[in-house]
Amino acid sequence: MSQIGSTPHDPILRVVPGPTDINSNGHIFGGWILSQMDIAGGIVASREAEGAVATVAIETMEFIAPILVRDLISIYAHVVRRGRTSLAIKIEVIASRDRGETEVKVTEAVYTFVALDENHRPRPLPGSA
Repeated sequence: MSQIGSTPHDPILRVVPGPTDINSNGHIFGGWILSQMDIAGGIVASREAEGAVATVAIETMEFIAPILVRDLISIYAHVVRRGRTSLAIKIEVIASRDRGETEVKVTEAVYTFVALDENHRPRPLPGSA
């Protein structure tokens, strides 16, 4: 299980956007990166919840810089808050450019996930009363 407030050293997910992911400005669609962040956050949340989770909110979202077609995207995520049935996951996205010469923080957010039981209803997290 992850520690609350710990900062991961290794990315949860790495991906390279492709030509079909660009908008008319030549940047990557915001929805594409939101999806990638949701996948990475879901990995962390499901490990912590020891089972299925669902995204219930994006508390804060900030697009800092555009993502370009040839960027290698590294997504970092860690637990920042833990409730009875939910987890807040801080997610940061770093773009590696120029064959790794430059790293740019492109976005960050806090996603909230809820643990689900077999009927897709909220359930207590392991260790919760």
